[in-house]
Amino acid sequence: MLGFTRYVSRTGPAKATFVGGLRRQRERRSGFNPHGQLVKALKADIAFRTGGSYLAGVTNLVKERWKPLYETLRTGAGTYLSSLGDPEQVSLAQTRDAIATVGPLAVKINPHFGLRYEDGRREAVRLHFDEDPPSAEATTAMLHLMARHMDQILPNAEPVLVDLRRGVTHRIDPAARPADIESWLSGEAAAFTAMWAATATPAA
Repeated sequence: MLGFTRYVSRTGPAKATFVGGLRRQRERRSGFNPHGQLVKALKADIAFRTGGSYLAGVTNLVKERWKPLYETLRTGAGTYLSSLGDPEQVSLAQTRDAIATVGPLAVKINPHFGLRYEDGRREAVRLHFDEDPPSAEATTAMLHLMARHMDQILPNAEPVLVDLRRGVTHRIDPAARPADIESWLSGEAAAFTAMWAATATPAA
């Protein structure tokens, strides 16, 4: 989902360049998630209702090269944690991954965690770690795909995208037309698939 939603944010030749890079990365089986410890700390603070103590100490758990990133992210993560309100009123909920078919493309939908509030509300949360805020296109695509498969992910939950550097939560625009979004995503998926095939490494 991350690769596809980053793709829809791009325009013109940047789309093909992005797909080519993504394909080469996949073929090399490269890629490392530097955010794992931060996600664990945030979830621990929610689960144990510790008000940010795990986030406060998480920078000490990572290698020196990742400390500046964690210093930046934990500030926004703390803002987001505070925005959830009374810690006694919110807890973690188990989410499941789903596979979305978008035109000819299969897209894995994988929220970072779910939330359950005492008043009965539920949220499926996807975190955005990038230096730039999520684009309108990426936000729309991600929230739509999560909503479309919410019965599998976390029944009766609302999808949310959290811009973690800024501690800002994005929700579905009530004025959005799902059919229009679906048509747009199908076209993007078809183009993505064609570019992916075009960047295949020639046989030796």
